[in-house]
Amino acid sequence: MKEIGEKDKKWLRVWFISGAVLVTLILIVGGITRLTGSGLSMTDWKPIMGSIPPITEAQWEEAFDQYKQFPEYQQINRGMSLGEFQFIFFWEYLHRMLGRLIGIVFLVPFIYFVAKKKLNTKWLKRSVWLLILGGSQGLMGWYMVQSGLVDLPYVSPYRLTAHLLLAFTIFAFCVWYAADLTKFKREMEPRKTELSRWLYILFGVIVVQVAWGALVAGLDAGHVYNTFPKMYQYWIPPEVMALEPWYQNFTENSSMVQFIHRALATAIGLMAIGYWVRLFMVRSSKSAKLWGGVIFALVLIQYTLGVFTLITHVQIALGVLHQFVALLLVGAMLVAIYSIKQNRAQPAL
Repeated sequence: MKEIGEKDKKWLRVWFISGAVLVTLILIVGGITRLTGSGLSMTDWKPIMGSIPPITEAQWEEAFDQYKQFPEYQQINRGMSLGEFQFIFFWEYLHRMLGRLIGIVFLVPFIYFVAKKKLNTKWLKRSVWLLILGGSQGLMGWYMVQSGLVDLPYVSPYRLTAHLLLAFTIFAFCVWYAADLTKFKREMEPRKTELSRWLYILFGVIVVQVAWGALVAGLDAGHVYNTFPKMYQYWIPPEVMALEPWYQNFTENSSMVQFIHRALATAIGLMAIGYWVRLFMVRSSKSAKLWGGVIFALVLIQYTLGVFTLITHVQIALGVLHQFVALLLVGAMLVAIYSIKQNRAQPAL
């Protein structure tokens, strides 16, 4: 396979890091869009013409009249002013424009790299995979919005979860590809296999936690049981198994979904502490200790943010910051995994 030159690796790395940064930005705006109830303000999907927002008074009135035909206005926002509509429209419009910008940032350099034959087979396949994921995310976003334009003015929690997980997936691939283009200092790792196993398990639990965090958002489950550490006077609320069939409780019962999110957060905290302590017990490499410390710190910050987000009834700034730190944690986990993967195992005695 043709080897890519160091200069081309540098620009590929910049490309992937730019993608990760833009995905982070759109997740922040997406969180604000969700928490301000702005996601259903644009009731059509025009990938090209939708780039031009209403400008004149007549255009704004037309957009507002169109919004009035859908359940969110009729059931929740009836009587809202044009100014209030313009506020929620702004956040959804910004969210969609960032999506278009990400598409351009992924597509234009890709065309350039292909035209200049800068990509070998490995990186061509990886780049095409990212483009497919990006296109799928645009379709998933509209598929999610459609679910709130029919009868009830709420998007499907399942589609919201898929939308968020796909964004995290794109971010994860960008981080991993950027790491794969970076020279890491190779160190001797006494328990490389064991530490890798710890990280893979922790990463898997974090992915599940991200999914349940999306379900919490989709069900507005953060607005029930706003006390900590107990859920009011209960450790486990009595209605956690109220739905039939029983398995629907795990994804559709607000109390159960919040309980699972709390339980997973505590499990992740304990696992992060255990991993960090283990790093010193086995005299691990400096890079492993560094990233273990970063992971522990981010888990601590995330847990604290989660508690304050809950007890403030999902204050917008805290909710958005909670989602942002989750993304940072995923990124740190991936770099830690890659770093240990690059280290050499301690030779057997």
